[in-house]
Amino acid sequence: MRDLSNIGRVVIKVGTNVLASGDNIPRRIKTIAEGLADLRAKGLSPLLVSSGAIGFGAMALNLEGRPKKIEMRQACAALGQPILMEHWRRALEKHRIKAAQILLSRESFDDRRSYLNLRNVVENLLAIGAVPVLNENDSVSTTEIGDLFGDNDSLSAHVASKLDAGLLVLLTDTDAFYESDPKLNPNARPMSIVEQVTKEIKAAAGKSGSEHSSGGMITKLQAIEVAYRAGCKTILADGRRDDILRRIFEGEDVGTLFLAGPKMGAKARWILGARPKGNVSIDAGAFEALAKRKSLLPKGVTAVDGIFGIGDVILIDSFYQAQSSMASEEIRQIMGLHSKEVRALLGRGRRTEVARAEDIVALRGVDAG
Repeated sequence: MRDLSNIGRVVIKVGTNVLASGDNIPRRIKTIAEGLADLRAKGLSPLLVSSGAIGFGAMALNLEGRPKKIEMRQACAALGQPILMEHWRRALEKHRIKAAQILLSRESFDDRRSYLNLRNVVENLLAIGAVPVLNENDSVSTTEIGDLFGDNDSLSAHVASKLDAGLLVLLTDTDAFYESDPKLNPNARPMSIVEQVTKEIKAAAGKSGSEHSSGGMITKLQAIEVAYRAGCKTILADGRRDDILRRIFEGEDVGTLFLAGPKMGAKARWILGARPKGNVSIDAGAFEALAKRKSLLPKGVTAVDGIFGIGDVILIDSFYQAQSSMASEEIRQIMGLHSKEVRALLGRGRRTEVARAEDIVALRGVDAG
């Protein structure tokens, strides 16, 4: 039996293939809603990331397959999102649970104020007993649909990471992660537990355009890595099974459990998940200081790329991400200077750190001491 105690908050991601497989979509949504109601009854706080808006819009327009042009996909998303939400609203209403729609953009996570507002909204919704239903705001996206987060696997991982979930459940149309591509190797065995996503695990994801492929399973592994770095477990399981959520949360050995990395604080998770607006290059002395978990000072900065402001997230030589304590133009003026020279130039009372130690997060593979 798996130990899923002390999970608290859980993010359930329902893939398009789960909703699209079979003829009775409302029934599939109904059974997942029953599972969400069971989670609430057990004292857990479920959040739902649901795909399907474009698919429902395409069906409303009697289109065959997924439209290729971005303009038509945006139109389908606009038409399909309220249909999708109505399905979830009706299904959850039967359990006296309110469904609350939240449409996300990258700014929801990149901008600190927007992120904190999102956290507050979600906390309030959970407190009143609602289930937040989250999706990417495809209909008004100015980039290629799906490019804001990559896909809803990535979106669900960012939601789990930023909103302090203990478990991410990816409901898809495959029953587990396999040691090798089962379409190429009929003797491939499912894996019950994966401690960490390694090169070998990525190689086992396969190369064909399927759930075990660069177009399917690999994107799920990337999402699982996001959750891992935030200290969040992930379970990959077959969402087409009517009783799958019950079996998962009763501790049955279904699907594949991906273990979590060390738990991070909320701000560190935000810094790690935000898109950097610039890059600061540093010398060997500064790199050594960061490895000892010290602040980044102007003396160690050798170059600044991009335009960013105070409080924006930046890369530090692609080894760290940090919330900058200074704007890019200010750093350019004082880089290479000692702290005493910085105070003389900027005036006393001004911060002399480019980034404070508590606002610097090592990226994966960096030895932070």
